[in-house]
Amino acid sequence: MDVWGIIIRTILIYVVVIIVMRIMGKREIGKLSVIDLVVSIMIAEIAVIVIEDTSRPMLDGILPMVILLLIQIITAMISLKNEKLRKWLDGVPSIIIKNGKLNREEMKKQRYNLDDLLLQLRHNNISDLKDVEFAILETNGNLSVVEKNEKNNSMPNELTNFRYEGLPLPLILDGKVQDDHLEKINKTRFWFKNQLQEHGVYDFKDVFFCSINHRGELYIDLKDKKN
Repeated sequence: MDVWGIIIRTILIYVVVIIVMRIMGKREIGKLSVIDLVVSIMIAEIAVIVIEDTSRPMLDGILPMVILLLIQIITAMISLKNEKLRKWLDGVPSIIIKNGKLNREEMKKQRYNLDDLLLQLRHNNISDLKDVEFAILETNGNLSVVEKNEKNNSMPNELTNFRYEGLPLPLILDGKVQDDHLEKINKTRFWFKNQLQEHGVYDFKDVFFCSINHRGELYIDLKDKKN
């Protein structure tokens, strides 16, 4: 056995993997989507093969890793501009609890049982289902929870219309108005444009991202970064 060869290969592959994962970005560490998981597994398998088989040239391992890196970067760049591709790759969040009620159909569709739900609620420091207003199963498998707030019951009627699934709700993503989200809160583009004008924004195209919470408050991020 070529001990020194294995040691050197292990160190080199270790450095290459670290570099590849760093170039891919922090998203790979903080969130593993389906495509992230596939790339991570493939890189790990390639690394093991090259380390164990000392007869293989190092290029047989480094080249596939570089190719995977390029695929990941290109896919990420395209998905930044293409919402449909992003949804196809990452999926969309699933509403598990809506208005305090379990969405059994969605749980069945996602093969998400009560034990899974209760476990993740405990991770969110919630021990009782009756305290939950909304629970959203994110694309990375984490559960986002919106607790019930008694103050919501005393809100003006026009603000209670903003109680919807998936708080807060994006109204503009990557500069594009989300008409289906406007429909969820029973509002039109005309209403939305008036709201933006009150914040000094007169064109949808000037907005990179905009969301609204259950109190009707807008968060606006402009493309030119002038807030």
